[in-house]
Amino acid sequence: MQARNPIALAVALLCACLTAQAQSYPTKELNVVVGLPAGSGGDVIARYYANKLAEVSGKPVIVENKPGMILSLGADYVAKAQPDGYTILVTSITSSHAANLFNFKKLPYDPVKDFTPVTTLQKGYFILMVRPQAPWRSVAELTEAMHDKGDKASYGYGSPPALASAELYKARAGLKALGVAYKTSMNSLAEMYSGALDFQFIDSTQGTVQMRSGKLRAMAITAGERVPGVDLPTMAEAANIPEFDISPAWGVFLPAGVPQPIVTQLEYWFNQIVKMEATRDYLAKTHATAFPGDAKTLAAFLPKEIERWRELSRLAKIVPQ
Repeated sequence: MQARNPIALAVALLCACLTAQAQSYPTKELNVVVGLPAGSGGDVIARYYANKLAEVSGKPVIVENKPGMILSLGADYVAKAQPDGYTILVTSITSSHAANLFNFKKLPYDPVKDFTPVTTLQKGYFILMVRPQAPWRSVAELTEAMHDKGDKASYGYGSPPALASAELYKARAGLKALGVAYKTSMNSLAEMYSGALDFQFIDSTQGTVQMRSGKLRAMAITAGERVPGVDLPTMAEAANIPEFDISPAWGVFLPAGVPQPIVTQLEYWFNQIVKMEATRDYLAKTHATAFPGDAKTLAAFLPKEIERWRELSRLAKIVPQ
């Protein structure tokens, strides 16, 4: 009797084990990873979905912050995790999986091959903001003032969309403002309040808070069209840059190789969350919009987003670091 191939036997045992795990999933707490510091705008987004995931799954959900490389350290952590469905990445698809391909010379992961798509969640935008004491009341006035300041003008950024927004504005308006990098937009607020930074594009989650409190003045949004309930022009209108449309999308990924039943279960849970009335209220408060989908939606969206950011990075003259 011929001996069985030991490699084939090992593969068969592994598949049987994964199938059994998928059928009983989940049996323990789930871990949601976000590649940003606690308290940042992106962390607020991830924690909202993590809290709701605990509700619909009936299991505890632990949020792990893995900040660094503008969301890429968190993505890398998940890419290298066990493909058992217990390590879940809630991330800005736009940053960790698209824009960072052009912000860094080499990422420690492949944004397509090293992940299993689960679903899309929401889209947002950034707000061009200045300190309330600034004399500029429109983007046109800001542009004129930044021309006058030349290379003494400055702006802050804490994410790839914020950097691309500022650099696209600079390139099309012919500005020489110096960019100052921060871990998140929140880390730049002291310099914004003091006037050390002239302007900044801040994500709508944090920017809305700053606008409502009167701590910063909003001038325009980066979305390609006006957002209902937001009395602000688009950058395409205000700066006369027709191609200006930066609307970061958020989604859910798992490591590559997760069994399909687990993907389907998480896809179902996250879609339940997106449809909740509580989610509609949460999105309205942060002026974000729902981006419902599934694994196929995210898989189709990602390569298109990568190509879009290839072009945006070219237009904004982003130099990989």
